Amino acid sequence: MSENQEIEISIVTPMHNEEACVREFHKRISAALQGMNTSYELILVNDGSTDSTPEIICELSTTDPHIKGIFLARNRGQCTAIYAGIQNSRGRYVVIMDGDLQHKPEEVPSLIEEIRKGYDLVSGGRQKREESLVLRRIPSKIANYLMRATSGCQIRDMGGLSCLRGNLARRLALREGQHRLIPAIVWSMGGSVSEVPISAPPRFAGKSHYGIGRSIDVLFDIIMLWFQSSFKQRPIYLFGRISLALFSLASLIMIWLLYQKCFFGIHMGTRPPFLGSIFLYISSLGFMSTGFILESLANTYDAVMENKTYQIREIIHNGKSCQPEKFQSAKKN
Repeated sequence: MSENQEIEISIVTPMHNEEACVREFHKRISAALQGMNTSYELILVNDGSTDSTPEIICELSTTDPHIKGIFLARNRGQCTAIYAGIQNSRGRYVVIMDGDLQHKPEEVPSLIEEIRKGYDLVSGGRQKREESLVLRRIPSKIANYLMRATSGCQIRDMGGLSCLRGNLARRLALREGQHRLIPAIVWSMGGSVSEVPISAPPRFAGKSHYGIGRSIDVLFDIIMLWFQSSFKQRPIYLFGRISLALFSLASLIMIWLLYQKCFFGIHMGTRPPFLGSIFLYISSLGFMSTGFILESLANTYDAVMENKTYQIREIIHNGKSCQPEKFQSAKKN
């Protein structure tokens, strides 16, 4: 397949020790995409597997020109593998799915059909999940509820099968764990999102790489999502408010102590409220300083990475509407 050939669909699938699933996944996803009669590529990201997963990917790539194998130097985790796959994709649409067949390949066409309506992201909402109630389903419901509450994005299942517009997907700078937040991130950028129901079959083979400990990481991701969504990625807004609250409380205590000193002659220098107000003043200064430091770091990061925290839906030029990427191409020509 020529590197210059236009691709409509890129399938990005991270794989870690999935030797029992690779061949079946390849057979079923290929059948599903060939039935759509469109151009596609299969990006299989080997995330430092210690079994025969990389050898199987190499073997399949010799007979299927649609396969692009990405081999990470060592195991870096699902999000990093997804990010590496996205950055090496060329498709107009990028589908992110697991390789253990808990995301059914036969349901990918329904996501493509939905995103062709003009959405920036389509998520697959898993129905009738068969995983452990205590270890998987309850933590997932709680996490999805908290992510909806903190971000405002109403996607009910943010961590499953998803499809994004390719140019948007390749702009995302994902950090470890943020693959679970992709719908909320796209929503916060101003992107349009939708959700279609999908099934949730058990793993085809092997064992899950997830445990209850992942819920702790998800909690921290949600806190960061709340921080970014609530304060427009401006640390000074959060730390400045905390600083102002502490300063105001310390000032009220100090005014009360001065009132008692002036009108009742009560000594204030060694009283616990006086020492507490001093501590609050120092804490207020610390929070404000932290806000300034984080603000400077955020400005530097955005300048270096040329980050854009918005998504342009349409550009009007000379009375005509066109897609942003087409407008930029016209300007260059």
